[in-house]
Amino acid sequence: MTGIVQCRMCHLQFPGEKCSRGRGICIVTSEESCTTGRISKKDGTPWLMFMGCLKSCANVGKIKWSVYLVEFRCCRGYDFCNEYL
Repeated sequence: MTGIVQCRMCHLQFPGEKCSRGRGICIVTSEESCTTGRISKKDGTPWLMFMGCLKSCANVGKIKWSVYLVEFRCCRGYDFCNEYL
């Protein structure tokens, strides 16, 4: 990895609201990526979002988790890239 990549961090954010828990910045290690995770209801209505640094991150489409759909997106190309995923 070349250079240091910073990621936006928010442990809990509901639609239309600001980050309510865990707001800050994290710096990825060589094994991590910036990530954005979204959880929506089965009908596609957004329920919550989270951002941060994640080890062994993988892009995952909408997978079922109980009555929700979960999506992960990863990046590491530039600072705060997970704000735009």
